[in-house]
Amino acid sequence: MYNKILVAVDHSKLSDRAVLAARDLAVLSQGEVWILHLREREVGFKTGATIMDGAKDDAAAAAAAAAAVSAAVEVLTQAGVKAHGEVRNTLFGYAAGEIVDDAKERDVDIIVMGSRGRRAHLGPNGAGEANIGRGALAPPPRAAVHGKCSAGWAITG
Repeated sequence: MYNKILVAVDHSKLSDRAVLAARDLAVLSQGEVWILHLREREVGFKTGATIMDGAKDDAAAAAAAAAAVSAAVEVLTQAGVKAHGEVRNTLFGYAAGEIVDDAKERDVDIIVMGSRGRRAHLGPNGAGEANIGRGALAPPPRAAVHGKCSAGWAITG
């Protein structure tokens, strides 16, 4: 049922749980998983140039993001799951739209990501993660991995 799975990750424990949930789904369905980490960047008001924290800090952050994605891919491949990883920059506030665009481009069956709230916050009426679904025609279902949920994750949307 879930042959193609996109996992949006950051540097949180919930992302680790999202990877495990995607692993479980992929093992059951013999599916393929894409791990995506988007690094949000601000744009300068006058110049339109991307603002970064500083060359050393940015390089360290990029290396940490790449290491986290590589570790997630390793967890999946050790379980026998075909996995891919990508780290990419995006403009601040556009991550949710890029996640949905990636899902459509790869024709995924489900998006898996962490949620810090009591509900998935992936619908069209909220903020933050709620942007997933806004402006997108029929995005794939989402699995939200909650920090306090006894089951650990639930399919929403």
